[in-house]
Amino acid sequence: MLSEEEIIKGCLKGDKIAQKALYDKYSAKMFGVCLRYLKNIDEAEDALQDGFIRIYGNIDTYNFKGSFDGWIRRIIVNATINYHNYNLKHRFHVDYSEIENSEIETNLTNDVYSAEALLSLIRSLPEGYKQIFNLYEIDGYSHKEIAKMLGISINTSKSQLMKAKNMLKAKMNTNNNVI
Repeated sequence: MLSEEEIIKGCLKGDKIAQKALYDKYSAKMFGVCLRYLKNIDEAEDALQDGFIRIYGNIDTYNFKGSFDGWIRRIIVNATINYHNYNLKHRFHVDYSEIENSEIETNLTNDVYSAEALLSLIRSLPEGYKQIFNLYEIDGYSHKEIAKMLGISINTSKSQLMKAKNMLKAKMNTNNNVI
C-alpha cells in the first residue's frame, strides 16, 4: 500500500496506480461530504467525480503544508457547491433584512441524537439552508468565505444559518419522540 506522500508524488507524475490509490483512500469519506450537500446519491456521485478530476488536475498546487485530507475536502466542497449551483433550477429568494436585529441561536438542543438522525434532519432542510449550515457548522467556513463562495452577502449567509438552525430546532422538537 502506498503512503500518502507516494500517492501525491505518483499523481504528480500522472501515475494511474497512484491516482487509483488516492481515489480508493479518500472517495468514501468525500462521498459523505457530497451527500451532505446534495439531494441524492446520483448527484453526490457526479459531484465526487468532478471533485476528483479537479484534485488530479490541481495536485501540483498542494505544497505539502497542512493536511492533505483538508486540501482534498476543500476541493470536494467547492466542486459540490459548483455542481449544485450549476444544476440549480430555482434559486431561493428570501427577505434577509430581519437579520439585522436577530441573534443567531447556537444551541439547537440538549437532546442526544444519532449521527444518522442528525444527518437526516440536515438533509431535509431547504437547499439554501442546508448548504450554508453545512459550510458554516460542519466544514468551518466563515460567513465571509461562504458569501464569496456562493455569491451572496454576509448577512444573507447569517440569515440563512439562523433560519436553518431554527428549522432544525423545530424539527428536533417535533421529532423528539421519533428519533
